[in-house]
Amino acid sequence: MQNSSALVLTVAERIDDKGDIMRLTLTGEGPLPEVAAGAHIDLLVETPEGPIWRQYSLAGDPADRTQWQLGILKDPDSRGGSVALHQLVKAGETVHVEGPRNHFPLAQADHTVLFGGGIGVTPMLAMAWELHAKGADFTLHYATRSAERCAFADVLPGLPFADNVVLYHDDAQKLDLDAVMPAPNPTTHVYVCGPQGFMDWVIAHAEASGHATDHVHREYFSADVDASGDSFDVECAQSGLTVTVGPDDTIAKALAREGLKIEVKCEEGICGTCVTDVLEGEIDHRDQFLTEDEREDNDQICACCSRGRGKLVLDI
Repeated sequence: MQNSSALVLTVAERIDDKGDIMRLTLTGEGPLPEVAAGAHIDLLVETPEGPIWRQYSLAGDPADRTQWQLGILKDPDSRGGSVALHQLVKAGETVHVEGPRNHFPLAQADHTVLFGGGIGVTPMLAMAWELHAKGADFTLHYATRSAERCAFADVLPGLPFADNVVLYHDDAQKLDLDAVMPAPNPTTHVYVCGPQGFMDWVIAHAEASGHATDHVHREYFSADVDASGDSFDVECAQSGLTVTVGPDDTIAKALAREGLKIEVKCEEGICGTCVTDVLEGEIDHRDQFLTEDEREDNDQICACCSRGRGKLVLDI
């Protein structure tokens, strides 16, 4: 995982692409921090309700430290971050960034299969760049609703790994998982990113085909999370603070009111910023960030959305 740092970067280019996707090229005064495929940055977004942080995957060549490339979907159902960016960001302006962070790295594999649905193609492009540089065996399956909503279509034919990319459009040739899902193998890994329904479909198919859970890698851009539930108590072992988290409250908000702040960014349990160590108690996981193995360990919680069944003791 790369360490995060605060940066002020310049929007060198803005392209309004198909599918309501805005492509940004960000540059700095010198070389940008080193990144690996799967990394994302936290971007500060000014909204009418105040500043918020949102996470966006890096889509360009990870070896190119002169620029970072983003693809940002204008999602009318989002909580305002993407819409505000589409309205406000202009070429030549500066943006505040933290990162990079990487919770979605490539594993060592003899064969890698990448599935990108819509805006979920952004981290897959970075992975394709890195795999190509290594001379690795891979295929990128990129699915969109139609050719008219296929972002990056202008650059795909010119990529050095263009022959490894297969396009699918729902109104023409649809993605057929039965035909393209590889056979399970200890040296084969599957990666998926995109809308939650697309991801759930690919993940379920991969696991039903026999792929081990830890060989099916996923990154959610957003998630429908229900953070409500029965009240429970949280004890903070280091500070000695104890709070009650109400039915419509979260751990992070309840602690913040008492002066103990846990850093929160996505508020949907997808970015991992708020992960906190748990010393005692049963966790009711609501996030999409922790793996099944990490959940079974019962020693970490996403404080922005997950809850406790009874009392939890946190290592803070």
